[in-house]
Amino acid sequence: MVRMKTRIEKDSMGELEIPEDAYYGVQTQRAVLNFPISGWRIFPECILGTVHIKKAAAITNKALKLLDEKRADAIIKACDEMLAGQYHDQVVVDVYQAGAGTSYHMNINEILANRGIEIMGGGKRGDYKILSPNDHVNYGQSTNDVIPTSIRLMILINSVHFVPVMENLRDAFLKKGKEFDAIVKSGRTHLQDAVPVRLGQEFTAYGNILETHIVRYRRVLEDLKVLGIGGSAVGTGLNAHPKYRFMVAEELGKALKMKFTVAEDLMAAMQSMSPFVAMSGVLRNMSLDLVKICNDLRLLSSGPKTGIAEIELPACQPGSSIMPAKVNPVMPEMLTMVCFQVMGNDQTIAYCSQAGQLELNVMMPVVAFDIMMSLRILENSLRIFTKRCVEGITANADRCNHFAERSAALVTALNTHIGYLKAAAVAKEALSSHKSIRQIVLEQKLMTEAELNKALDLDAMTRASENHK
Repeated sequence: MVRMKTRIEKDSMGELEIPEDAYYGVQTQRAVLNFPISGWRIFPECILGTVHIKKAAAITNKALKLLDEKRADAIIKACDEMLAGQYHDQVVVDVYQAGAGTSYHMNINEILANRGIEIMGGGKRGDYKILSPNDHVNYGQSTNDVIPTSIRLMILINSVHFVPVMENLRDAFLKKGKEFDAIVKSGRTHLQDAVPVRLGQEFTAYGNILETHIVRYRRVLEDLKVLGIGGSAVGTGLNAHPKYRFMVAEELGKALKMKFTVAEDLMAAMQSMSPFVAMSGVLRNMSLDLVKICNDLRLLSSGPKTGIAEIELPACQPGSSIMPAKVNPVMPEMLTMVCFQVMGNDQTIAYCSQAGQLELNVMMPVVAFDIMMSLRILENSLRIFTKRCVEGITANADRCNHFAERSAALVTALNTHIGYLKAAAVAKEALSSHKSIRQIVLEQKLMTEAELNKALDLDAMTRASENHK
């Protein structure tokens, strides 16, 4: 067996062997040994957010003459390489790690330091006298202000992809709303017959529901642009230049093309997880509505011979290992499972938010991981759900009309003509005799045929609110 080549690095706790070709260092290696928990790693968006902070800090510290030009330029170049996707495989600390994210933070610092040493030339990885992960890469910073800022940036970076996915699903529902606008069907409340609606109205409502969640999502994004960077260890700004936080926020704005502001109270911005709880809450609320919509689609497409079958979902795969030709609503099923996971993540984030003590919330690594997991699985599932389900939904107009014509709830339209009690009697007789409402009303001479035709105009019944605009 060939023994892996190693190098020796030293920290305040002593010496430790590290893989020779690793860009991470001794503090990362301790975390690897201490926390072999899940095998899960931090999401790339979080890495990008953290590295953006490191680059902005190096630019700022160089401008303030707190870092010499050679070291600062080496850090900046190493950051650019990581922002381009290099060395992400060197971020090896488990999600479940030391509180606050110190292990992950040092993992990034060590990668940038060791790559910076190579860029500067004349040294080997681990020679931190040339470029230190603590004294140089981390100058003016602390895990305690970097990590909550990086979570903010992580979500903002992801939003560039997530918002269009939500908008595409919204648009797909609205398009179906227009396509199905002329199809009248029975409404249903309590899973019982109700007055008519148009199939297009149902799908338009789904689209508008998504729009309300997009608005809420964008609103929370604005809160994330208020940064606690520069608070250092406990929010007092110790070891950070007075101009540092403002200059870093400006540099981050240039890099991400966003407008950032510095929190008035850095201590509050560092301690409170409320912006992340709010974002998770938006995702949870959207998930709740998505589950309801998925349930609707499954009900409306149920059958095809023994269910409602007013719509047909695209067939994606065989649905049974034993029943030939069975096709199941797999896309709504998949999205529902994703939504349940998002709800569970939201609960975890809520617990983590209240678990901080005094000047620090130590549960930030799980907050970062779970909120990014929710964003990732929602983004992917909504994209697939839109493409492989919603865009291909077709309507069974005959089936819709069949149920609309036979709904006992049509009698509701007669309330203003014959009164509630007489209408109720007509409905009961229709159900017991299997005669139509129209037939009973005419037999009992409760209305003229012309009056009845006008009152039971199904399409007009679905447009009552439109007629008052």
